[in-house]
Amino acid sequence: MSHLNDMALFVEVARARSFRKAAEALGMPNSTLSRRVSELEKAIGLRLLHRTTRKIELTEAGQLYFERSKRIVDEARLAHEQLGAMLEQPSGVLRVSLPVDLATFYLTPIIGDFARHYPGISFEFDLTPRRVDLVTEPFDVAIRIGKMADSTLITRLIGRHSLHLYASPGYIEASGEPATPAELAKHECIGMLRSPTWTLHREMNKVDVAVSGRFTLNSVGMIRALAVNHQGIALLPEKIVAEDLAFGRLRRILPEWQGSAVSIYAVTETRLIPAKTQRFIEFLSSRLMEA
Repeated sequence: MSHLNDMALFVEVARARSFRKAAEALGMPNSTLSRRVSELEKAIGLRLLHRTTRKIELTEAGQLYFERSKRIVDEARLAHEQLGAMLEQPSGVLRVSLPVDLATFYLTPIIGDFARHYPGISFEFDLTPRRVDLVTEPFDVAIRIGKMADSTLITRLIGRHSLHLYASPGYIEASGEPATPAELAKHECIGMLRSPTWTLHREMNKVDVAVSGRFTLNSVGMIRALAVNHQGIALLPEKIVAEDLAFGRLRRILPEWQGSAVSIYAVTETRLIPAKTQRFIEFLSSRLMEA
């Protein structure tokens, strides 16, 4: 096995019938090529080439070795070319675990582009808030939001979104508009479960605000819907509410302040992932980093 590279070099020399021409084609020094072929001959125990000042000729053993080696080298080259094509146009079933809101608001509008670009891939999306076990369950990748726990899994940052404060014109008319972050404590704030504090930033300033309200839940989509229906102030990514802003259903409040960025990760069991998974992660990163 250690002499396979030297076999490929020998094939190039035999084809060219010249060390100089083969060396030029391979982009390596003539002396190095000659030495490598000589080492191959020593390892085999037979002379493969007759060398003269004008040309080289194959010995009987060299001709036999060339015919066998050529097929091996050509098959190896074809295998690499086919693998290259597989990387360019991967195929197979891609199994992905996704949070419901991320799939609904981010993936659904863009997945058609990915599917058109890679027609050989079919998809199985499991929309669930639970942390699937990538070791024992048949998922290629899991997409997760927020801080990742330490583990042996491989995580890749594929997106980061800032959060802003929004409320409906109806809510603002009925309850007023806060002028400072501290005033949020007096308002109905629609929060995520287990997140009673909003951290807001303005340039170099940071403030933590304890918020409360009648609604706390674990669905970004429902938080948005409640805000649109005048139930309180929400802290959301702009991508989620872009249409509501455009149609005047929501307004940004305290516009000089923003929430801490939320990170989005692709999680895999190993770094050695199939081309279909690698292309999907790259695609999501290119779109989610832009969003």
